[in-house]
Amino acid sequence: MGFVSVFLGIIGVGIGFVIGIILGFYFFIYSDPKNEPFEDPLVRPILELDTASLLDLVPEIPLWLKNPDYDPVDWLNKFVLNMWPYLDKAICAAIRQTVEPMAVDYIGQGHRPIEAITFEALSLGTLPPIFQGIKVYETNENQLVMEPAFKWAGNPNIIINVKISSLRIKIQLVDLQVFAVPRVTLKPLVPSFPCFSNVIVSLMEEPHVDFGLKVLGGDLMSIPGLYRLVQDVIKKEAAKLYMWPQTLEIPILDSSLGIVKKPVGVLHVKVVRAIKLMKMDILGLSDPYVKLKLSGDMLPSKKTTIKKNTLNPVWNETFKLIVRDPQAQTLQVNVYDWDKVGSHDRLGMQVVPLKLLTPYETMELSLDLLKNITEPLKKHPRGQVMLELTYAPFKDENDVSSGPPTPVKNVSGVMSFGETPSGTGAGVLLVTVQGAEDVEGEHHSNPYAMIVFRGETKKTKESLGHVDINLVDVVNNGRINHKFHLIDSKNGMVHVELRWRET
Repeated sequence: MGFVSVFLGIIGVGIGFVIGIILGFYFFIYSDPKNEPFEDPLVRPILELDTASLLDLVPEIPLWLKNPDYDPVDWLNKFVLNMWPYLDKAICAAIRQTVEPMAVDYIGQGHRPIEAITFEALSLGTLPPIFQGIKVYETNENQLVMEPAFKWAGNPNIIINVKISSLRIKIQLVDLQVFAVPRVTLKPLVPSFPCFSNVIVSLMEEPHVDFGLKVLGGDLMSIPGLYRLVQDVIKKEAAKLYMWPQTLEIPILDSSLGIVKKPVGVLHVKVVRAIKLMKMDILGLSDPYVKLKLSGDMLPSKKTTIKKNTLNPVWNETFKLIVRDPQAQTLQVNVYDWDKVGSHDRLGMQVVPLKLLTPYETMELSLDLLKNITEPLKKHPRGQVMLELTYAPFKDENDVSSGPPTPVKNVSGVMSFGETPSGTGAGVLLVTVQGAEDVEGEHHSNPYAMIVFRGETKKTKESLGHVDINLVDVVNNGRINHKFHLIDSKNGMVHVELRWRET
């Protein structure tokens, strides 16, 4: 009986299943939708929707809509989308060049059993990152600062093979998601393409990084507690290395392209005297004077006074020259005979490499003058010039003066102090006029700046306004970079950068 009951039950279930399918198909085919009640959809303005309904309608509100400081960058997303196949290959090539030398340190060193670390596959996938907005900062510095917010839900194919003895371990990175808001600074701006020398990157907040990690085919992130641990480690390491004010600096241009090095010290030159100079005048002696200049310097040469009718002049005059590269620059010394009419004749010249000088130690030199630097010594004696040289580097070796080079542009000047306004030691004031805005005047199609210091002035054709700057603030702070409203001008402004470097 038991077997018969089970058999009849199975037959009953089968017959019922078949009848149910037939009835369902019949009602699906022959039912009349006109007889079914139909309700009009509920339509409400977006303004009346609650938060939950609004989020269902718009899953993610764009960053530029939530924060007016961020601008939409749809054009950038289209650009990245079209360039992504090429960017993918370029970025992957850079990853290989960076990671493979680092992997060598872990292969066969000491008691490490790792024999090889290789990429089986390396691709960032077909989905590019999406920029949600970008914020650009206005500063008085010679730089461009921006904060792009991006999200990347990618499908990378990154497989690393690790060989340990006879065992091969395959590690695969999958389902990568990254959300970050970095601060990107392009500095300094230079007149050579791409118009900036370095890219400096720092994170303004902890990044969100999510990914899957498969080892030997199994998902390592599915291990309880490991996912949270990995997330915490990534955030801590990223914060320690790149969280502002920590930065990652990427050089783009060679520092020699269109830019010059900033001053690093001052060369004190005392022109003592000269002896046995050549006689250039037929009816008398020579009228000698000395010109001093550092190689690679754009500033005018320093000149001594003219000593009349003598071949053994005595000057005892001291000059200060700005040093930018003590290992490469040379002091160029030229002795001339002054003539009232026509060009001045050069009595002789000589050069002194600055790398021969020891900082803060005075070197006394007696230089044999040559017609030119290639002339053999003593072929035609032209006399000697006596100098005393002292190189004084700036005291603060870590200040901005020893930082990256800045471009040659606008109007700049260098001035030397004896004593600072605060009573400290001697130093150098560097003045850079970055530009002016909204100046008024009748004749200023080619305006230029005028710098006045201790009575020494260079006048413009027309006064468009002026500003008085207290140098005590510059000495105390080391550097100021501001826009000043021009006096005697309705709306005019001038952008001036002042640096003080003490020797």
